[in-house]
Amino acid sequence: MHDIRAIRENPSAFDAALIRRGDTQVSSNLLTLDEARRAKILAAETAQAEQNKMSKEVGAAKGRGDEDEFKRLRAFVAEQKILIAEMQDEAKSLDFQLNDALAYIPNLPADDVPSGKDEASNVEVTRWGKRKNFNFRPREHFEILGVAASMDFETAAKISGSRFVMLRGAIARIHRALAQFMIDTHIDTNGFTEVNTPVIVRTNAMYGTDKLPKFGEDSYKTEEGMWLIPTSEVPLTYSVADNVLDEITLPIRLTAHSLCFRSEAGSAGRDTSGMLRQHQFEKVEMVSITHPDKSDTEQKRMLRCAEVLLESLNIPYRTVLLCAGDMGFGARRTFDIEAWLPGQKAYREISSISTTGDFQARRMNARFRPIDGGKPRFVHTLNGSGLAVGRCLISLLENGQNEDGSVTIPSALKPYLMGNTILTKDGILA
Repeated sequence: MHDIRAIRENPSAFDAALIRRGDTQVSSNLLTLDEARRAKILAAETAQAEQNKMSKEVGAAKGRGDEDEFKRLRAFVAEQKILIAEMQDEAKSLDFQLNDALAYIPNLPADDVPSGKDEASNVEVTRWGKRKNFNFRPREHFEILGVAASMDFETAAKISGSRFVMLRGAIARIHRALAQFMIDTHIDTNGFTEVNTPVIVRTNAMYGTDKLPKFGEDSYKTEEGMWLIPTSEVPLTYSVADNVLDEITLPIRLTAHSLCFRSEAGSAGRDTSGMLRQHQFEKVEMVSITHPDKSDTEQKRMLRCAEVLLESLNIPYRTVLLCAGDMGFGARRTFDIEAWLPGQKAYREISSISTTGDFQARRMNARFRPIDGGKPRFVHTLNGSGLAVGRCLISLLENGQNEDGSVTIPSALKPYLMGNTILTKDGILA
């Protein structure tokens, strides 16, 4: 959510930042609503002051026995009450219209975010790992002999429809091992606190974390009006809603491994093969609640937390800084980490690390009390995948595949797989 006062002070800068994201100039409409709202509030306050003054004179007229003046003033006060109520209702309506308009406007990009309309303008900032030279045609994850029988799309489709998968046997265990490895690393090495979150949340939690109102069609809603989380960013971030935190408690670093649900409404026809784009998937999420002065440093820290996981698994990747037009709605700056998938001969996103500045904090009224005194200030919130478990499984399988259909498993997972380091061509851990 944007601060209308900041828009009022510099509307041209606000519009220029939105144009960088591919949006249109909106400050004029916002300021028209804001001016009408403030004028109505002022008129109501002025009328209230006049009513208060007349109310005193009603008593004075009654006291001195001036019946005609008493009746006139009493009628005036009664009319003022009706008029004030109408003006207050109009002010509330204008306030709702203004807040509703602001709720649909994306965050403004940071100054160092490159301009551009789409992924073609993203900027690669680093690349890690040597891509393996295969002496055979590398297969996509679902084609690998040792994987195919245990990655069951047909049964999942019978049960739930398209874009679902049932993982069986060793593949299910490797998937679980990856999640355990990620969450343990974030807790034991990266200083995050583990949280087991609900996966069904109220509308205010979705709104506060900028998933509503604009993107309701991308998520699943229950008949009772609750929402299945698109990521545990929602409950983790919203856990500090309406709080005034002590500055000394910042940063708050939280992590969770959870189921995630997305309708993929805008991706019809994309990535229909395999388990790259699913309605239900698992992700290990990182969320940080920080002091505004430290959020940029925290974003770099979170980025390294995610990158090191891939390095530990020996998965080649590249990190790109997204351009203004390719960022998510609530992001101020986003780094995407893209893992190399030899079966597709392409880098594919496996993590997004975003800072929202105070965009989410304003929506959910999350503030902190400065150590040196002064009024409470809005915190900054950051979120990032650490990592998407299913996509990490895909990249592990494709990069580790061997010509006979077996897969070599990274040594980092040995403690989670009873010391096994091979998925045989028969789909057995050995």
